[in-house]
Amino acid sequence: MIAILDYKAGNLTSVKRALDYLGQESLITSDPEEVLRASRLIFPGVGAAGKAMENLRERGLDEAIREFFRSGRPLLGICLGMQIIFEESEEDGARGLGILSGKVVRFPEPLLDPCGNPLKVPHMGWNRVKVLVSHPLFSGIDPRHEFYFVHSYHPRPEDPGVIIGVTDYGVEFPSVVAHANLWAVQFHPEKSGRPGLRMLENFCRWSP
Repeated sequence: MIAILDYKAGNLTSVKRALDYLGQESLITSDPEEVLRASRLIFPGVGAAGKAMENLRERGLDEAIREFFRSGRPLLGICLGMQIIFEESEEDGARGLGILSGKVVRFPEPLLDPCGNPLKVPHMGWNRVKVLVSHPLFSGIDPRHEFYFVHSYHPRPEDPGVIIGVTDYGVEFPSVVAHANLWAVQFHPEKSGRPGLRMLENFCRWSP
């Protein structure tokens, strides 16, 4: 059973629908005990880091995520779920889960494209991921495919070795990180069409 973490940060039903389409059994839960019984955990989210961490702590889900990671079972963070696996965020001055070392920062201002034209923040739309390290997450995915992003902040890992892929939006930022049994992506695979579904399928099949 795949657990989809509910911590009042939205975006859950689209993840569930994607897994249903793939024939993967899953449940949406905010119960730490159900989380810890799951075979895999998906940690999606949109919204503000400070409120998300507050909701996680209130339900005891912050420690459940850490314990799940320590168990070695596959864990996938999506968008906000990627950001709060790090130690801290410029957004709300929030303290994250600290699973990975590093900080989450806002896109700089002004943010310009290569021709000097201003770019909007939040970054919203389709962009490619430049894969730096061969990884099972990208198995069967054409590197020309694009993924759907909606975010104003991005991670700055302390260890560059965890960065699997980067994306350019005015600046080059890490859009995919991986460490041990943890994968995390800044974009939304569940909203990224066939490439995103293939990525979720790769996660469901992966044995770390």
